[in-house]
Amino acid sequence: MGDETVERMSFGDTLKNVGKRIDGRRAEILLHHGGTLPQAMTYALSGGKFFRAFLALEGCRLHAVADDAATDAALAIECIHAYSLVHDDLPCMDDDDLRRGLPTVHKQWNEAVAVLAGDALQALAFDLMLHHRMGPHRSEAARVLARSAQRMVSGQMQDIEAETADEPLSLKSITQLQSSKTGALINWAATIGPQLAAQDTSALNSYANALGLAFQIADDILDVEGDAATVGKAVGKDADAGKATFVSHLGLDGAKRRAGELVQEACDALSIYGDDAETLKEAARFVITRTH
Repeated sequence: MGDETVERMSFGDTLKNVGKRIDGRRAEILLHHGGTLPQAMTYALSGGKFFRAFLALEGCRLHAVADDAATDAALAIECIHAYSLVHDDLPCMDDDDLRRGLPTVHKQWNEAVAVLAGDALQALAFDLMLHHRMGPHRSEAARVLARSAQRMVSGQMQDIEAETADEPLSLKSITQLQSSKTGALINWAATIGPQLAAQDTSALNSYANALGLAFQIADDILDVEGDAATVGKAVGKDADAGKATFVSHLGLDGAKRRAGELVQEACDALSIYGDDAETLKEAARFVITRTH
């Protein structure tokens, strides 16, 4: 054999390919449906980073899950994530006008369309997960997804309640809240591969726990340092509301340092996969260097 090596695709290009793969599958499902609802669902699923889909596809690749099942699992988690954002943007929640640099769904259409589009995206996720192509472990994987979505909603509820609490949340409470609000879906995405393959999820679970917390700390940092045009949504809202965040507790430098430590923890958790997990390590590093 010669010294030839196969050039590995960059993480940025990998994310673009993931987006194309998810967009293609989404179009197969929704394109032939007419009317406002599928248009709003498509709109809600468009323009994102597809980071959770990427995690699902990589975890499935590491555990030899069939491509069709992997793609549908990746689309399912993006549906759950998109539904949560559509509802989170509503006037009764965060009341945001921008998402991913575009008008939020309720601004593009109206509140009723946004509510129904979110409902339909959530239903579609479970339709995908319970299809026979997902294999013999699909019911358990769907059940875990349901529990993850419940944890996410619970985290959102805690976040809303914290806005009117007498005392700002402690660092421990914020960490617990974010492990649900942000971390639950990231964890499911990262571990769906071994779930469908009925293999050990512990390494990817440890990776995802550290990654999810780093992701939220990075969001808090972007809310302080980010530019709305680049981030694609309003910034500075946490400080304006006097909300306790990782930055308010740790300071900007301390938050950045903690995020870096968590990224190292995430990368260390992947040691059992060797070089096959290098793209997942790149993803962890991306989380704290992203600008949106």
